Amino acid sequence: MLTISDLVYKIDNRVLLDKASVVVPAGSKTGFVGRNGSGKTTLFRLIMHEMLPDDGDIEVHPRARIGTVAQEAPATRDSVLDMVMKADTERAALMREAEDIEDGHRIAEIHARLVDIDAHSAEARASSILRGLGFAHERQKGSCSELSGGWRMRVSLAGVLFSRPDLLLLDEPTNYLDLEGTLWLENYLASYPYTVIMISHDRNLLNKAATSIVHLDRGKLTFYRGNYDTFETTRRMQMELAGKTRERTLERVAHMQSFVDRFRYKASKAKQAQARIKMIEKMRPPEALLEEGTLPFSFPNPKRAMASPMLDFENVAVGYTDVPVLRKLNLRIEPDDRIALVGVNGNGKSTFAKLIAGELKPMDGKIRRGRGFETAYFAQHQLDLLKPKKSALEHVDALMWESTEAQRRARVAQIGLSTQKMDTPAENLSGGEKARLLMGLITFTGPSMMILDEPTNHLDIDSRDALTMALNDYRGAVLIISHDRHLIEATVDQIWIAENGTIRVFDGDMADYERILLAGTQSSGGVQKQTAGSTFDRRSQRQEAAERRARLAPLRKQIKLIEDKTARLRTELAKLENRLADPRLYEGAPDEAISLGKDKARFEAGIAELEEAWLARSAELEDAEAAQLVDGDQ
Repeated sequence: MLTISDLVYKIDNRVLLDKASVVVPAGSKTGFVGRNGSGKTTLFRLIMHEMLPDDGDIEVHPRARIGTVAQEAPATRDSVLDMVMKADTERAALMREAEDIEDGHRIAEIHARLVDIDAHSAEARASSILRGLGFAHERQKGSCSELSGGWRMRVSLAGVLFSRPDLLLLDEPTNYLDLEGTLWLENYLASYPYTVIMISHDRNLLNKAATSIVHLDRGKLTFYRGNYDTFETTRRMQMELAGKTRERTLERVAHMQSFVDRFRYKASKAKQAQARIKMIEKMRPPEALLEEGTLPFSFPNPKRAMASPMLDFENVAVGYTDVPVLRKLNLRIEPDDRIALVGVNGNGKSTFAKLIAGELKPMDGKIRRGRGFETAYFAQHQLDLLKPKKSALEHVDALMWESTEAQRRARVAQIGLSTQKMDTPAENLSGGEKARLLMGLITFTGPSMMILDEPTNHLDIDSRDALTMALNDYRGAVLIISHDRHLIEATVDQIWIAENGTIRVFDGDMADYERILLAGTQSSGGVQKQTAGSTFDRRSQRQEAAERRARLAPLRKQIKLIEDKTARLRTELAKLENRLADPRLYEGAPDEAISLGKDKARFEAGIAELEEAWLARSAELEDAEAAQLVDGDQ
């Protein structure tokens, strides 16, 4: 479907693509990954012929239709449904031609082609896709001009999905979707009948929908079969293998070089020395496969301990002007709570975040806040609060005016910006760098609670992992609104749902919530969400989920204990291997080396035994979960 050969592209003498080559097979679902700024979006623009390469070729099947989400849908008076249907330009053109043409032969050709592209079910297909992306039936009839920019982006996404191009290019398609829309898109792309290439930092999307990965690293493209987890494992193994091979080659070079240095000018050894010089010239050690370091996030812990509860909501209502968005809020937040707030966009998640942050006042009811309660509120629109012409260091200067420059630069480094970026104006920072700077500024004084509304939209996968680690180290309360399930599953212990004009605590985990979402009736376009009139028994579902977790809890605990013990053994084994790799160990008596070798064998045997136990317990857990699902369907 797509062949890239020796592609070269430079920006301001910086090489983004350096004789890059890759072949993407027809029908594959390919995740396109790489660090922020590595050139992924640039390559998409080259494929779309919006830019010309400096050298090399890009070949797409000559009859293939390429589709991408170029920009948000225009704010016209057209209905949302009509706008999506217009995206299939071939269908629209054939329908117009069929109205005016009188040639019977051509009319037959047109109708045959309309049948081939399933034109007669177009409205149902378009409506189904819109439903999956969060548009209720009435909203589909509404005008595009009534929608915000984010919702018009969804209309554009729905349009390109409806047009079903042979090669679908998607650049971070989940950035403007909620969790529910992301789950629907994963299932839709997994069953999409043609070729998909998606730039994404969403680990779950790449695991669920991708069958292959293309990695852009230092100007080169590498194709891997399998999903993201498979790619990550393969890449790590390649790095380890390349590192070992490189070490062995360098050791041989060093050994031969020492011979040359000793005997190069000795007549009896001159020929041998010259031979070794030639061998050294031919022996090129493999290039070191080193990942560029990802700077960590660092959040100051709360400056004071909070009493319980930290926040208490009593029959609270909140909204805008005289229109409440949320009512009957009866919730409490403890100082160490980790909460994920989920729900379809438009149900009040951001409104609730603003209420906690103090940006909105309650219309009714009472909120009791603990003494000294402070929040740090991060949302995408707040990136505009950064002063465009001021650098990260200048932003920090205003908060640390009594400190030395070295102390201020150290604080910027803790925020996660490199030395090269400290003096860069904010307007020239990437989206991920701006997000890091803003998070560092709003948490500067050690807040009691962090409120993060879609914090990962501009972060690559490694930066998302760094954010996860920092949140787990932070000792205050956290509320996360995100479509990134990996972040949610790794950081929170409670799920709250915004729906039907209020917020309730969900008795289950993300897997339970996903099953509920996907339990809706399946349509040709994907999942149809539960409505208020659904016969789904939520109380029964919560009880069943709680009972299921209780039955499987002992088995999960055993697996966790095995994983912890395995991790400890691996740590000890790594220490042993480092000692065994030290040449000084072998300079004296062999007793210590022999003893360490025996310990290494013992640790390796212990790890192998634990891995067998882990596989057995994991299989037992999978069987138990499958049996419970079967029981639940009966």
